[in-house]
Amino acid sequence: MRSVEKYVVVMPCLNEAAEIFSLVSEIRTLALEVIVIDDGSTDETGRLAARAGAVVLRHESPQGKGASLNDGLRYAREKGFQRALAMDGDGQHAPSDIVQFLSVGESAALVIGNRMAHPAAMPRVRRFVNRWMSQRLSGITGKNLPDTQCGFRSIDLEAWSRCTLQTAHFEVESELLLAFIAAGHAVEFVPIQVIYKNEQSKIHPVRDTFRWWRWLRTAKRQFRSATRQAELAASESFAPPASPALQSASKLSPR
Repeated sequence: MRSVEKYVVVMPCLNEAAEIFSLVSEIRTLALEVIVIDDGSTDETGRLAARAGAVVLRHESPQGKGASLNDGLRYAREKGFQRALAMDGDGQHAPSDIVQFLSVGESAALVIGNRMAHPAAMPRVRRFVNRWMSQRLSGITGKNLPDTQCGFRSIDLEAWSRCTLQTAHFEVESELLLAFIAAGHAVEFVPIQVIYKNEQSKIHPVRDTFRWWRWLRTAKRQFRSATRQAELAASESFAPPASPALQSASKLSPR
């Protein structure tokens, strides 16, 4: 297992008082620091997270999962951490699966939990939507992306800092994934447990689907543009130096 000192857990939360204390407490037993972003909760989420040992950042009103995640990642980088383990605060991500991400270490800039190897425990609609979205993004990138919507991830913070992310809500998972691939970063998937209880999903079936569709309309064009820019930058950085003769010739004044 890799050293956990360079890792920190970043957890966007909205009204997760039922799960947050036990979740943070279990993560802290793994010697990991936890940053909870309380996205305008109206319950005791922030207080219980702090009591369990988390650093709590608070939005006075809900800003969205994407905004909360990026605020948490920014704070983590400012504090000197190299990688963030992004987790949901509703108990769907098991702390015992953190070892799966640590075992990969830094071999990939982005490591994503994959629930689709054994998806039977997922509600049927979510399973269908996840597969459908993953197929769309696989088609755009030309890569096999089995679970593009899972929020349980290990993120290289230096690579993240060079991405320009614009979404503030649940489409952030898709945007972050495409940004890393477009920049040429390695992406891996690791198997994780599928945990669904009786909690109410924070995803609004109409509003958030519309947001994702709106994002997707421009994502393909932006991905191709970003990929070309990354390839151009890479080719320029590896261009062979000019020969001494050519360098001397370039200094001659034209006759």
